[in-house]
Amino acid sequence: MTTVLAAAELADVPLAWPVEGSTVLGHGHIADFRQDQIRTPDGSLITREYLQHPGAVAVIALDAEERVALVRQYRHPVRHRLVEPPAGLLDVDGEDYLAAVQRELAEEVDLAAGEWHVLVDQFSTPGIVGESVRVYLARDLRGTAAPDGFVREGEEADMDVVWAPLSDLVDAVLAGRLHNPSLVSGVLAAEAARSRGWASLRPADAPWPAREHLVAATRR
Repeated sequence: MTTVLAAAELADVPLAWPVEGSTVLGHGHIADFRQDQIRTPDGSLITREYLQHPGAVAVIALDAEERVALVRQYRHPVRHRLVEPPAGLLDVDGEDYLAAVQRELAEEVDLAAGEWHVLVDQFSTPGIVGESVRVYLARDLRGTAAPDGFVREGEEADMDVVWAPLSDLVDAVLAGRLHNPSLVSGVLAAEAARSRGWASLRPADAPWPAREHLVAATRR
């Protein structure tokens, strides 16, 4: 029998199966690698490994000509230099999500924005990584200086800033030439929002209950 969900039913459900035991297999600079023993609804005990990640924010920064500000950055795990939106970790205790993405926009591409909305929320790789990501749309752009004391290090020291029309990015995503998940989802969400006259956008301070549930469920 085929189940067709009603529009109101199209939502992920917060849930946490009981964790009978948890071990840190390794501590990393950004994330910890954990192994959990989980009790399933039928009573079975299963083992799962995953990265416990602090989460991140990203931004599709769109100028008056509908071009998007981007960076090209080497990503060692996938052995590619990727085209990406400005983005960064939620690794500052107590930092507001919007403040975090505004900081990243200034740090990575020397921009500020007068208009902000939420485009999309996602779990980047939910089968193996506990990473929640919020992608914003920023418009009414203006130049700004990077925060005092900020120095690009590591991969960021080698990245460059580029621009591309939103329509060209959509074509490149659909052609399989661009792979960064925040770029893919953000660009497609921006194109969908544009086709609706931007009426479907959420406010910049929209609740993020999926992340709040994840943080609460994995707090040690």
